[in-house]
Order: sequence, then structure tokens, then C-alpha cells
Amino acid sequence: MASSNKHKSISYAKWGYFFILPFFVVYAIFSLYPMFSTIRDSFYKKMTVGLIEYPEEFVGVNNYIDLFKEGDIFTYFGNTFIIWIIGFIPQIFIALLLASWFTDIRLKLKAQGFFKVVIYLPNIIMAAAVSMLFFSIFADSGPINDIYKDITGAEESYRFFAHVGSTRIVIALINFLMWFGNTTILLMAAIMGVDPALYEAAEIDGATPSQTFWQITIPSIRPILIYVLVTSLIGGVQMYDIPQIITNGQGNPNRTSMTVVMYLNNQISVGKNYGKAGTISVVLFIVAAVLSLGVAAFNSKDQIAEQRAKKLKKKKLKGAYKI
Repeated sequence: MASSNKHKSISYAKWGYFFILPFFVVYAIFSLYPMFSTIRDSFYKKMTVGLIEYPEEFVGVNNYIDLFKEGDIFTYFGNTFIIWIIGFIPQIFIALLLASWFTDIRLKLKAQGFFKVVIYLPNIIMAAAVSMLFFSIFADSGPINDIYKDITGAEESYRFFAHVGSTRIVIALINFLMWFGNTTILLMAAIMGVDPALYEAAEIDGATPSQTFWQITIPSIRPILIYVLVTSLIGGVQMYDIPQIITNGQGNPNRTSMTVVMYLNNQISVGKNYGKAGTISVVLFIVAAVLSLGVAAFNSKDQIAEQRAKKLKKKKLKGAYKI
């Protein structure tokens, strides 16, 4: 009897493995193998000069030592983080504001679907197209300069891409416009998942909208805020296409807008120094991983402290009832 039941039972687990197998195969071919190949290249001197391809030579950690001795990598990491911060701070502020408005039933906003589509629209347009558009808008003979001349009476155009601050602000502005809609949608989903009873209780207790936002909404959506921060941070570290197009791949003025990935691309497309490119890629990977783990650890620390406070509160309440 037992043997017949064993034959009749169906193992669904093997079908699960069967369906997820293509993902692991594709991941191994297109992600895992290139990653290990890049790490391997970072320990070799591997370059092409003109039509001459030099033989590979194992150099150990010399590529890393040379990279940090040159010091350019620190400059380009600095450029990358400055541009990311200029774009991220207004992005999270505007996204939180819009998400609060769209989810507040007391405001009864009309045509919400239209506004959601409009703010998300830049996210589905190619970064290259948006960058070209803004390059034309802020060009010396572009419409922004026409407005600038009409307002100030100046005869000469303001050269946006000849100044450090204005170039970085234009790049950050494009990043902001492309991603604030996506962040707004994510935060709206998070706010809509908060228990409505909390808001009702706050209203009965006479809490102001500001108190409700900071005491209920922000703590409740903290996991999504951490997710937004981590994904934005990783995307910021990998910033490439917008500054590449805006500055024509030069990172001008004086390389102050050159990001780490642009520097990496120059090593491959211009210098043909694949060993150094592999070294930069590994450093970039380590920095992104450390930053992400740091944010996650900070969040976990707060959660652990919060759980301990709750347990302590429960113990105190139990002690009070016993008395």
C-alpha cells in the first residue's frame, strides 16, 4: 500500500527547477562568465597599440597599484558622486511630495492617471534621445540662451557647457527628469500599502498632515525608501550615457564631468588597455557592493534597535499587569 502511494505521488519540485533553469544558463553565459573574465583580466597586462596586439602578461596586483598611484580614479569617483547627489536630492523630495499628494484622499485630485503617465513618460524614452534634446536646448544658440538674452539684455550667450557647475547641473537635471516619475510610482505603491487605520487613528487624535507624514508615512515606507536609495546609488555609480553625450565623451570642462564608467570606456575604446579596464571594473564593482551593503547594514541596525525597543516595552507592560 505504501509503495503504491509512493508511485502515485508527483514531484512538482523538479518542474520548478526545470522552469528556472534557462535563467541560470543565460545568467552564467552573459553575466557570470564575463564577470570572472573581467576579474582575470585585471591581473594581466593586456593591451593593443594600433594594429599590434601585445601578448598577455601576468602582473598580479600591479594594475591596481598603478591605478591608485595615478589618482585619476578618485577624481572621477568624486565627479560621479557630485552629479548623482545633485540629481538625487530633488528627485526624492519631489517624488515624496507627488506621491503624498496623489495618495491623499482628502485632496481628491482629478486626472491622476494623466499626471502619472506624464511624469513617468521620460523614463521610457532613451537616455541618448533626452540627452541630445537637452544639448540642443542649452546650446549657445538654443532656446534657453534666447530667453537668457531677452531677460538680461546680454549680447553674448551663456556657455552652459563651458562651466563646471552648469554642465553638472544640466546632467543632473536630465537624470532627475528621467527617474523622478519612476520613484514617484514606487513611493505611491508603498504609501498605498500602509494600513489606513493608522491614518484614521491619527486624524481622530488631531494629528496635523505634517505630523502624519513624518510620524506614520515615512517610518512605514522606510523599506521602499532604502530600496530607492540603493538602486539609485548603484545607477549613479554606473552613470555613463548622459554625460558621455552631453560632453561628447570628453567630460569637459577640464574632465570635471567625466564619470568612472566614461573613464572605463576610454580605456577600452581609445586606449585598448583591457587590463586597466578590467581593474577599473573590479574597483567599481567593489565600491557599489560596499555602498549597498553599508546602506543595508544601517537599515538592519535601525530595525534591530526598533525590535529591541518593542520587546522592552512589552516586558514593561507585562510587569505592570503583574503588579
